[in-house]
Amino acid sequence: MSTNKNYFLLTLKTSLPVFFGYLAIGIAFGLMLTTAGYPWWLAPIMSITMYAGAGQYIAVGLFAAGIPLTMILITEALVNIRHIVYGLSLITKFKECGKWKYYMIFALTDETYSLLTTTDAPLDANKGKFYFTIAILNQSYWLLGSVIGAVAGSLIPFDFAGVDFALTALFVVLLIDQIEKSGDFFPPCVGLLTTFCAVLMWRLGILKDSNNILLIALALGMAVISLVRYPKHKKALTESAENQGGNE
Repeated sequence: MSTNKNYFLLTLKTSLPVFFGYLAIGIAFGLMLTTAGYPWWLAPIMSITMYAGAGQYIAVGLFAAGIPLTMILITEALVNIRHIVYGLSLITKFKECGKWKYYMIFALTDETYSLLTTTDAPLDANKGKFYFTIAILNQSYWLLGSVIGAVAGSLIPFDFAGVDFALTALFVVLLIDQIEKSGDFFPPCVGLLTTFCAVLMWRLGILKDSNNILLIALALGMAVISLVRYPKHKKALTESAENQGGNE
């Protein structure tokens, strides 16, 4: 019991930065939802069943604008397509998580991915349960924030101007934390460069729709990182296989 308590406290400490971030942007989401004219109880339903962060923000705007359901589904798929890459990079780690992996696949947000890729479970801990606890704590933070914001928005008149920037602020904080832990500046630099290129393409008229900026930036970033990092990764895997073969 004492050991389980220590593990829970460790996961709680690990997820604390996400708590403050998710509380803030969850409240912002709840406020945005009720400001758009929707009932407060829709916030917890979306946060439990959809749980997509930026996707939930976008969904509110799309529903409010009367966009057809088909277009909403396509937009959400494009916005969240990065999670395919997240999942591929965690295949090995999730194989060790047993029955817990199914929920963790569902709960793999940007912030949870950041924690899972920079946090190692204690050697004597159940890895699946340890990572599952981090993931479910993060969702509970988001759920709490969204309910607080939705209830407050339905009861108190609120000026929503600038609140939606909370999501961007959280991404910046997590980026700084991940750079400090990994010491790897290459991915964020690629992200900045490809985003600049995508915006420039739109300004020059190469991209006709500004809504495609994110998609182009993600595609360019994935291509650059794959081209630069894949040869090194392949070489490391080959050397590892050769070393294992030599030790047998």
